[in-house]
Amino acid sequence: MAPSEPTEVTRLLQAMQHGDRDAGRQLLPLVYDELHRIAARHMRRERPDHTLQPTALIHEAWLRLAPGDDGFTDRAHFLGIAARVMRQVLVDHARAVHATKRGGDLQRVTMDEALLGTGAPPAELLDLDRALDGLAAQDARAARVAELRLFGGLTVGEIATTLEVSQRTVDDDWAVARMWLRRALQGDG
Repeated sequence: MAPSEPTEVTRLLQAMQHGDRDAGRQLLPLVYDELHRIAARHMRRERPDHTLQPTALIHEAWLRLAPGDDGFTDRAHFLGIAARVMRQVLVDHARAVHATKRGGDLQRVTMDEALLGTGAPPAELLDLDRALDGLAAQDARAARVAELRLFGGLTVGEIATTLEVSQRTVDDDWAVARMWLRRALQGDG
């Protein structure tokens, strides 16, 4: 990425917030590769027969992002929100798939950092989503760190920048989140 692009991305995000519709068309090419990287990471963690492809995930997320005024402060903040929106797209998709199946109660699963890398079925993704919501009720920042790690694939440094905290704080929050989610997914929490 050229040094001027982060400044240009921030400028375009601000223009979008002020109603400049053309800014979105200019923004997408600047962030598309990053969005594709995040979407591809999401899709590698899904079942091999998943009906969504990374490009479709990007487009669905873009449609949800573009109209809103989410107060994006910079590129890192935008990408963090995009990762959250992609998570929601996948969760909505999993809910729709799960709703069409007959029977099949949700089952508890164990959680580790690679959970999403196993081609988890929709029910497991829904369990993880509910567990993250439960964690958010207890510790919103730890839940956000977990979301950005598990769904966004962001590094500790990127998360620290996005959340405007130290890397040590991110490490601590990630440790809390892993422990909390493991207990919740195993039925202990």
